[in-house]
Amino acid sequence: MRLPSLAALLLIASAVPALAEDAKQDFLLVNKTGYELHAVYVSPSHADDWGDDVMGDNTIPDGGRVEIKFHRAVKTCSWDLKVIYTVDSSSAVWHDIDLCTVEKITIKYNKNTDTTNASYE
Repeated sequence: MRLPSLAALLLIASAVPALAEDAKQDFLLVNKTGYELHAVYVSPSHADDWGDDVMGDNTIPDGGRVEIKFHRAVKTCSWDLKVIYTVDSSSAVWHDIDLCTVEKITIKYNKNTDTTNASYE
């Protein structure tokens, strides 16, 4: 079952003043796909639905980056990530990311294999 109003638990750094202490799940999402991203969803692993787009009306251009911030009360470490491309509404999904140990996720698209990959730091 999904947490109620997951979007309320996630905060975009540019829209909210810095918190005194960051949540351990906060991460930097870097788009190196060659394409603009229309939407980003972050949900607890194995939840029933994705909830709201954490970007709202914003997009992430190719080469862009965004800080994804969590409310400090969130304790879950295992999360799923979904991004949707603006150009054709296709999506890429990653499961069971331990956001308590990941600080940066970089996504890249490979035209030869038509796959989007993520690296974690």
